[in-house]
Amino acid sequence: MTPSEFKYVLSLAHFKHFGEAAANCNVSQPALSIALKKFESGLGFDLLERSKSSVRVLPLKEKIIRQAQCVLDKAPAITNIAKSCGNRINSPLYLSVIFTIGSYLLPPFIPSLQSAWDN
Repeated sequence: MTPSEFKYVLSLAHFKHFGEAAANCNVSQPALSIALKKFESGLGFDLLERSKSSVRVLPLKEKIIRQAQCVLDKAPAITNIAKSCGNRINSPLYLSVIFTIGSYLLPPFIPSLQSAWDN
């Protein structure tokens, strides 16, 4: 189940129409249908009842729709955490070097380490 599939399911539950839901998600109606089938296949049962004129969420499946909304609401938090971590080191870096060779090895090494840290 992908975030896009969650978005499509929520859009269908809201608009109750494949054409309107597809337009809302900026995808074609067949693409939306395929994604819904894939989502339902992952669940192991149909989530929506389809008719020629509309789509209806099956009453016992409302919890799944609510949970899908929770998942989408929380998704930006994952992105924010990833951005704050990035490839940077966010904690102190400690080096241990023997005193007798530290004064020879560290001076050329520290500026390049510091510039890498700052980028």
